[in-house]
Amino acid sequence: MATETTSTPNSQTSDFYGFKMKSLDGKEVDFSQYKGKKVLLVNTASECGYTPQYKDLQQLHETHGSDVAILGFPANNFGGQEPGSNEQIASFCQKNYGVSFPMFEKVSVVGDDKHPLFVWLAQNAPNHEEPNWNFCKYLVNENGQVQAFYPSKVKPMDEELLSAIKQ
Repeated sequence: MATETTSTPNSQTSDFYGFKMKSLDGKEVDFSQYKGKKVLLVNTASECGYTPQYKDLQQLHETHGSDVAILGFPANNFGGQEPGSNEQIASFCQKNYGVSFPMFEKVSVVGDDKHPLFVWLAQNAPNHEEPNWNFCKYLVNENGQVQAFYPSKVKPMDEELLSAIKQ
């Protein structure tokens, strides 16, 4: 007897391109559109010491957007530093940093309620890393495999990250 899989917040996928998530404006984004492109996934927060990295993420998007897609995932897991609603987050990002790269609905990136995408990222990261603060980054390669994990202190325009994108 065949079982049917439905797309629920708890469903698992073994393929990066199988994920579908809602953007901050409520539109569904199918990750299959990123096939053949590197993707940088970042857990973000509006009230963090690393929040100015939004500026660098936007710069990376503007200067290397043909090489890498940047995806932002607001999360309130660390220090309660992302308390706002999706609408407040969208307004904050646009007003303060001119963010034009895709931002997604607020999710949990660690803990018992961790979003399935972040479960998959941690399971497939080179050393099974998971975010330990805001602005941690996963680089997924053109084949949908987690290439690298970068902690918060690695800025989006750091040479370490730029060279990995250009590989």
